[in-house]
Amino acid sequence: MGYWLLILKRMLEDILIFPFVWLGRRKAMQFPLDKAYDIFFFFPFHHIGGAEKVHANVVNALRGKKALIIFTRRSKEEGFLSEFKHSGHQIMDISALTDNKFRYWNNLYYRGIFSGYINAQKQKTVVFNGHSNFAYKLSPWIRKDISQIELIHSFNSFSYIRIPFIPFYKETVMISQNRINDHLEQYKKWGVPSHFTSRINYIVNGIELPEHKEARHFEKGRLRIMYVGRGTPEKRVRLAAVIASELRKLQLPIEMSFVGDVAHELREDNVAHDVYYGNIEDQGVLHNLYKQRADILLITSSEEGFPMVVEEAMARGSIIMATPVGDLPVHVKQELNGFLFSVVDDEARIIEEAGQFVKRLLLDPELCRSISRNNIEYAFENFGLLNFENRYRELIESCLH
Repeated sequence: MGYWLLILKRMLEDILIFPFVWLGRRKAMQFPLDKAYDIFFFFPFHHIGGAEKVHANVVNALRGKKALIIFTRRSKEEGFLSEFKHSGHQIMDISALTDNKFRYWNNLYYRGIFSGYINAQKQKTVVFNGHSNFAYKLSPWIRKDISQIELIHSFNSFSYIRIPFIPFYKETVMISQNRINDHLEQYKKWGVPSHFTSRINYIVNGIELPEHKEARHFEKGRLRIMYVGRGTPEKRVRLAAVIASELRKLQLPIEMSFVGDVAHELREDNVAHDVYYGNIEDQGVLHNLYKQRADILLITSSEEGFPMVVEEAMARGSIIMATPVGDLPVHVKQELNGFLFSVVDDEARIIEEAGQFVKRLLLDPELCRSISRNNIEYAFENFGLLNFENRYRELIESCLH
């Protein structure tokens, strides 16, 4: 019942915004695009982030196609923009127009413009939505014979935003088996028709693997722990910061470092004793840091799909210490690839278990080396970029023919 009410609400909203869409389409007819495209990619950002890295990998997997990449929200920094440019596709940033709450009518108007551009394509074309709210709102205005694809990274607010737009998507890509299960439960709860479940594709993220499988060197009697990620609430950087402080109180010989825009989450103790690198745009520098500073990669998230930082760290022999969220339990087995906390929400328990895990590793250097070897082998067997690229090429090609 909830599903059909959301459909009705969306249809009523479409009636209200139709004048803006009509005006936008008139503009698109007067000033059409100067070339045809196989794919229209819609992404919110190009700044540093796991989702943005995946999006850059997707567009690079389709280098042989004619594509237009559209960014719909303001990015914090250039971040992965150079990697998007490397794809050779044309880039258009409309965020100044579509990401302005004081001039929201521009967002409605540009739905008309881009639906006009897309609907005017004479050849087969595909619309690819990577977590763009603008693209969801655009989807009802796209011709029904044009295939639309959505990429879902996790189970979060977008999982609800997308519900009334599900009928417009021919294919849905999800990166986490556990998150697929979450969405299937959501479908049942909201009364989403069961035939939409067959549209879900599982494609695990891929990374560019190191050129060689290099054994990790562990410094005797000391462990280096690293956090890599954003400072958003679900990442719980403050919990990682508290863990570092508590490990020091236990007088455990650790070195903690933080990578990402997380300075606002650090405490005085962390500023005094830990190393803060901020955002790192050069991927070569980041990968060297995994080798130099990440004997342990610490994940404290309350929710995830499957973080790319885990793949990158495993490929360089890091031990994973993480909350059991998303697909982390699928890839991280206790004392084989690292350690999973027994709980997600009990932060006191997580802090206590972090101390136990670190003590265990300090007392058993051979366990550290064994886990490190396992992770390098696992990453090379499961996370290569080639399979990732092939899956996306096959998906796009199936919609173009």
